[in-house]
Amino acid sequence: MAMTIVCTMMAMAFASCNNDETYAEQKEKERDAVNSFISRDIVILDSEGQEVVHVGRINVISEQQFYAQDSTTNVERNEYVLFGSTGVYMQIVREGVGERIASGQSRRVIARYVEFNILRDSIQSRNDILYYHTSPDIIDLTNSYGTFTARFNIDDGGGAMYRLYNTQEVPAGWLVPFTYIRLGRQQQSDDQIAKVRLIVPHTQGTSDARNYVYPCFYEILFQEMRQ
Repeated sequence: MAMTIVCTMMAMAFASCNNDETYAEQKEKERDAVNSFISRDIVILDSEGQEVVHVGRINVISEQQFYAQDSTTNVERNEYVLFGSTGVYMQIVREGVGERIASGQSRRVIARYVEFNILRDSIQSRNDILYYHTSPDIIDLTNSYGTFTARFNIDDGGGAMYRLYNTQEVPAGWLVPFTYIRLGRQQQSDDQIAKVRLIVPHTQGTSDARNYVYPCFYEILFQEMRQ
């Protein structure tokens, strides 16, 4: 119930400020917000002022450089690759353990995330907190000849994303990393599951982001769900 109220209030807030703007003006505001986010030394704080993610000042690299680096981003230089066709920025913090999902394969994936609304400069949702420890967001993922499709699994009521946005649709921007990361589970103490950071424009975001034209930053951990 609380999550539904938050979603309703959020929609009303965006509607009130977007009614007098054209779509072109909203997109320009989005571009300005993303450019400012990239150029500043960003620290994301929770409502109590505690640090959640230190994003830092981002160093954008081209797709050509990304592939020349064997599809990696240098975390020490805080590199994010910009995919020109979608406008999604991605940093692979950790490639993960296990194997990449091959064409024709389907996996069930656990996602733990923080969602930061760049335009509003605030955390919009997250499931990396104790409340969602036993009900993370679960994604049913399929690779069809290099094209990934996905739905949030709601067999047990769904996680934070489903409860907030009331849809099984996985944001398109979330699917970008699966070409480059490995999906597995921690088998040994030094194994580290995949971790990515994304800047997702409204066109690749949630239905709410598309409706109200705002970009989001995500930090997401992905791991294969135990069968």
